[in-house]
Amino acid sequence: MAWALLGIAGILEIAFAFCMKWSEGFTRLIPGLFTFVSGLSSVFLLSLSLRTLPVGTGYAVWTGIGAAGTAILGIVVLGDSAAPMRMLCIGLILAGVIGLKLVSGN
Repeated sequence: MAWALLGIAGILEIAFAFCMKWSEGFTRLIPGLFTFVSGLSSVFLLSLSLRTLPVGTGYAVWTGIGAAGTAILGIVVLGDSAAPMRMLCIGLILAGVIGLKLVSGN
């Protein structure tokens, strides 16, 4: 259950980043509210998952999902660069997230 909560928290972290961009520096009310709600929800679910998971593993996976997911969505949705070295780095982040899951005792 902790891993599922952590996965949802990571997805909400991606939503948080996109809502923040959408809010244009918190100058738009509705996107700003979505930013607040998605960020708070993400941190709340992270805290629930950390009841069971080691803090280092949980936090690293959460930030990894957020970073890699945001970068991938930026490429797909916003037209960010998909340069080979950038894709390699995103792949390394994902490999680290998967590796932490595989070696975790939980």
